Amino acid sequence: MSFSIRWKWWRARRQSFPHDDIHRAGDLAETRLAKLSRAAGRKNGWNIYESVRIPDPDGGRREIDMVIIGGNTMLVVEQKHWAGSFVITKEHHFIQNRKNGSKHNHDGVADRIARKADLLAALHNKRLDLTGKDKLEFRVIVAMTHQRLEWPDIPGDLKAEMVDEAGLIKVLESTKPGELNPDLVDTLEGFNTWDEVHLNGGLLLKGDVFGLGLGKEVDDWFAARDTDVEASLTQRRSLFSLFSNNPTEVRLSRGSKHIVAKVPYGLSLNMHVVGEKQAREVNWANIERIFVSKPPAKWAVHDRPNQEQAS
Repeated sequence: MSFSIRWKWWRARRQSFPHDDIHRAGDLAETRLAKLSRAAGRKNGWNIYESVRIPDPDGGRREIDMVIIGGNTMLVVEQKHWAGSFVITKEHHFIQNRKNGSKHNHDGVADRIARKADLLAALHNKRLDLTGKDKLEFRVIVAMTHQRLEWPDIPGDLKAEMVDEAGLIKVLESTKPGELNPDLVDTLEGFNTWDEVHLNGGLLLKGDVFGLGLGKEVDDWFAARDTDVEASLTQRRSLFSLFSNNPTEVRLSRGSKHIVAKVPYGLSLNMHVVGEKQAREVNWANIERIFVSKPPAKWAVHDRPNQEQAS
């Protein structure tokens, strides 16, 4: 291997991709709310599912921030961690007034999460052929979790309940939904979540990982998965690693099965990142770790392929 290639590889391993502060703040707020909800809902038997992705009849999939189930009841939660203030127009558009003086129209926040709740409930009812009084009960909730957010008057005809962080916790602590319906668990377990690729320096890419690009044996092992797959990397970055033929190593885990692979120069995984129009290659030399969600159940995949939807 020429010195110029070794140099490029070494530089790639040392490249740092810092956090996106805006998106990271939102991710941390979602993680906090999920942890608080688990703690608050444990006594009453609530179960928490994060970043649930459901098929959309119009194509692609839609993400739900959090689905909480207990008894035969489902809470479908959209979280917003806005600072400043907001207003809700007569068309139910949510207009955020940011602290820097700018405004952002988030359109129909409540309408969108209500539609996703309808889709999710319909999938459950269809899967079990439920009708009438046996159909799933659900509540639609928008949780505004920033403590310094100024609230407006909330329209009475909004399609979602509006609560702050303490309000959602109160719902879980004060509501006893009864014995958990195992069919509802099976429904939620049938969906998957976003795949995550963590780059050196902390930047997180969310989306779909289509292939690992680590050779046929590893790719076949990956394609046969029916559980989550996690991978951690060892990246040698010292000056002496310039002369190593195997400075990058990846340990892949799929349940109780593990694979350790050396990563040659120039290999990359293929993924579609949320918000981008096309899939792209991500250099393994830039990666710290990855998480790939299990495939969804067959009934949870729509027949119409389309670009993934994050909203």
